[in-house]
Order: sequence, then C-alpha cells, then structure tokens
Amino acid sequence: MLWLQGNSMPLARSAFGLFLRNCSASKTTLPVLTLFTKDPCPLCDEAKEVLKPYKNRFILQEVNITLPENSVWYERYKFDIPVFHLNGQFLMMHRVNTSKLEKQLLKLEQQSTGG
Repeated sequence: MLWLQGNSMPLARSAFGLFLRNCSASKTTLPVLTLFTKDPCPLCDEAKEVLKPYKNRFILQEVNITLPENSVWYERYKFDIPVFHLNGQFLMMHRVNTSKLEKQLLKLEQQSTGG
C-alpha cells in the first residue's frame, strides 16, 4: 500500500495527468452527448434511463440551463428540454429517439475506426 504524506498533492496531480494522457492517447475517443436540462426535469430523468444501454458509447455531459452562465441555452431551450447535442451538433429534443441516436453513434464509431 502506498502512503502519501506531506506534500502528496503534486504526486497525485502528476499521476492524474499521466492517466489523462493515457486516456487521450487511445485510438478511439468517445463522442460527447450533451443533455440540456434543469432541476427538476422528469422528462430528463426518463431520457437518462433510456440512454443507459448506450452509456459505454458516449460521454454524457449535462448542462443545467438555469445557471446564470448558461443563460443563452436557457433562452434557446427553456420550453424544449430535454435537448441533446452530439459532439456539439443538435441531435434531438423532448424524448430520446433511439434509432437516431444509434445511427449517429454508429456513424461516429465507423469514422473513428476508419471504416
């Protein structure tokens, strides 16, 4: 067991940095699925449940549109959440369209493997 004493933060930081570099060096990078949401949002909760079978195929990033720094997204999506973007591009809103999601994920996976 490794015990970190005294000034262990730089060691932890460098180990984490090494971990991140190794992750980013991998050939396949998962796409980012952004969920524009607020709290509470029952439709968003339902959408996250529908997404569970796909969870290993993307990184889920949630954006709370009610936060001051997200006011642009609030103005755009206040009546439409949940809204999803895939790699920064609009994908769907209101409910998860699994066929559309599957199609786009497959397309990205084929591009990343050169297929």
